[in-house]
Amino acid sequence: MTDDPTPNPTPDATTDRQRRRDLARECIEAGVAAADPERAVGDQLRLDGDELRVGETTVDLADYDRVLVLGGGKASAAVARGLESVLGDRIDDGLVVTDGDDDSHRVEVRVADHPVPSQRNVDATDRIVSLLDEADDRTLVLAPVTGGGSALLAAPTIPLDDFRDLTDALVESGATIHEINAVRKRLSRVKGGGLAERAAPATVVALLVSDVVGDDPGIIASGPFTPDETSAGEALDVLDRHDVDASDEAREAIADASPATGPFEHVHVHMLTTARTAIDAAADRASEAGYDPLILSSRMRGEARENALAHVAVAEEARATGDPAAPPLALLSGGELTVTVRGDGEGGPNLEFALAAALELPDGTTLASVDTDGRDGGTDVAGAVVDSATLRESGADGDADAISSAAEGRERARSALASNDALPLLSECDALLSVESATNVNDLRVVLVDPPASG
Repeated sequence: MTDDPTPNPTPDATTDRQRRRDLARECIEAGVAAADPERAVGDQLRLDGDELRVGETTVDLADYDRVLVLGGGKASAAVARGLESVLGDRIDDGLVVTDGDDDSHRVEVRVADHPVPSQRNVDATDRIVSLLDEADDRTLVLAPVTGGGSALLAAPTIPLDDFRDLTDALVESGATIHEINAVRKRLSRVKGGGLAERAAPATVVALLVSDVVGDDPGIIASGPFTPDETSAGEALDVLDRHDVDASDEAREAIADASPATGPFEHVHVHMLTTARTAIDAAADRASEAGYDPLILSSRMRGEARENALAHVAVAEEARATGDPAAPPLALLSGGELTVTVRGDGEGGPNLEFALAAALELPDGTTLASVDTDGRDGGTDVAGAVVDSATLRESGADGDADAISSAAEGRERARSALASNDALPLLSECDALLSVESATNVNDLRVVLVDPPASG
């Protein structure tokens, strides 16, 4: 446990603290910008005459009568914008489903709901299916597939209200995205390769923005263009393991589901951006500022507050012993953390991570944690930036309820964590982080560790 910060920090300490806060924000912003899918499309796709090169795949546009852009996910509109920049009027039609307005022109953008789908998700997905049903062997489909697509591309095999209730329960259970998607694939006509099956015999180039640990194409957006390798038994086991209340109809639908069998030879998958894209860019910014970057992992998972203590422990060890590296040090990680919801407060995994870390961070250390899509959980903020003094902050407005001591701050933090209500307290502490984002490559965390003061 960190000692209470000095009530009246020296000017030098205050300046160092602000410098670390500013740098942490810059590292986060650099990571989010690097993972922008529109930028990635411009960097990775090349049009030379009629030849379109996408990574290892080359397609001759002269072989096709129509080019369609069809897909979904939080970052799908950004991918569509990039495709419009590269291909222009060679795109004949298209539709992507996302959760925010966008100004794409040749590609229609349908706004739908996340993380719990609504009828407008179903209607938009039905339109994509209709366009794929019309495709033939002289159709090229460029398919943005990004995080959030599991909810945004919705074609449930059970009544929508039942599917919504089950989605809510899964999200709140603390199940991982892999586990949640194992269930959703078995209750969908488009996931687990369903869209690939509908697209045949058209050629499909799937352009992926990964928001899952390990970047498995079958997990991203529940793999609409990728074979389903999970079983009904695995999906039912997720419900039982997390004590999720599912209707008999849902369980029967899972057990009776017939996975898409392809063909899949006409599908080419290309990964545009991943968590590592953002982490590497954040590491570069930290290095420019004189911090030795150490990437812990791009695959962090599990409970947010437990992961927070692990990050704090590494920072403490570095300051005390110089292991695993000596300060000035920037610890970086990505992945997808979860929260088992036990209260009814406002927050998300990154806010809980930051608040739990603020309880334990040593002096001379600053931590920033965000969801790269700009919205942590169901909130309108990306995450937070905290340090050992955060829980003493009076907040931006200096109201009568301002935190007056570190002891009181810690007590309030513990209470907020118990009720999953991290956002209001972090807001009062002026610790919230907002980022402009068109991407979704999951969580990004930066911990800046300064050497202990000499003497």
